[in-house]
Amino acid sequence: MQTLAGACSSPVRSGWAVGGKPFVQSRGDGAYAYDENGGRYIDYIMGYGPLLFGYNHPTLTTGLDELAARGPLFGSTNAEEEPLAERVRGHLPSMERLRFTTTGSEAMMSAVRVARAFTGRDLVLRFAGNYHGHFDAALFSAGASAQTVNSERSGIPEGVMRDVLVARYNDLESVDRAIRGRENELAAILVEPICANMGLVLPAEDFLIGLRDRAGDCGALLVFDEIITWPRAGVGGAQAAFGIRPDLTAIGKIVGGGFPIAAFGGREDVMALLAPDGPVFTGGTHAGNPFSIAIAHRVLDLLEAHPEYLTQVRALAERLRDGIREIFRRRHLPYNVVQYESIVDFMFREGPEKYAAYYHAMRDRGVLLPPSQNEVMFLSTAHTARDIDDTLLAIDESLELLN
Repeated sequence: MQTLAGACSSPVRSGWAVGGKPFVQSRGDGAYAYDENGGRYIDYIMGYGPLLFGYNHPTLTTGLDELAARGPLFGSTNAEEEPLAERVRGHLPSMERLRFTTTGSEAMMSAVRVARAFTGRDLVLRFAGNYHGHFDAALFSAGASAQTVNSERSGIPEGVMRDVLVARYNDLESVDRAIRGRENELAAILVEPICANMGLVLPAEDFLIGLRDRAGDCGALLVFDEIITWPRAGVGGAQAAFGIRPDLTAIGKIVGGGFPIAAFGGREDVMALLAPDGPVFTGGTHAGNPFSIAIAHRVLDLLEAHPEYLTQVRALAERLRDGIREIFRRRHLPYNVVQYESIVDFMFREGPEKYAAYYHAMRDRGVLLPPSQNEVMFLSTAHTARDIDDTLLAIDESLELLN
């Protein structure tokens, strides 16, 4: 009898979108995932983003017993929380004040709450295919293989859905249609500045500045979900890359190097509403726990001491992108390959069935891809040029098998 609901703790891991036997992992090492039988796979899931340095970079994993011996969590503020907050703000100046959480879902949920309190409004606008976590207001019409097509059957109250507008990403006319006549009700616009949960989709030239302008005109707050993009998009995040200053930002995943930590923050006047200074409560027993805070310091140590790491992993992603494009050119396949920094993606136009066959063919050849076409390929500093070349060979052979 199966006791683990759905045989997984997060639905995409079940492999429902590709069928077949789900991949069950026993351990990870560098750029490689190992299955229950010890088989090795080049891993492009990388924990869905956070493993920028691979599974066990020595800077992150050395001396963990010493960290754990300090205590798993405190009932008081950890002495290293404020220094970490200052370091984050140094890279993301828009986060004038911030608060740590345990997960990205909590960070975005808290950002929505403080935005509503600051504006005195309830209405939120977000974009179809953007994934901001699994709280009610964010989940329906989301990306990341979130199975919420039938929201009424997903446990999401109708009242919650009335307070959320869903527009089309990269379509400012869609935004204008959604908010027309409700401008004075709008509390916040939530957006992934670079989408990585419905494939990899980059913002159109005027899209983010258009959101910035519309939020300001409506008296609403612009909230950037940089949980995937910081610091994969650079140590200044997507907001620095595109020159947009959001009112609130959520970060997570990568800053913990695989351990659970996230944060939200932004304008000082907005964050001043948080308790104990103001009436808005956010908190959690594990928020700011000393172990995760210490790991986050180590992550920033790596990034600051080795700025070349991001350049190196980008070069690997470009090598993979160019190699896939050449395979498609040679095979006369009409697929568009998208790459940004350390993320690579292409979409099978024939639909999910074709991707499912491709996924299993790649797995048979020792390459582990996300078990959903909505997800992307994440590279890490642990990947090598040999890994890329082996992956390209596997792609060529898998496409030959499918055609």
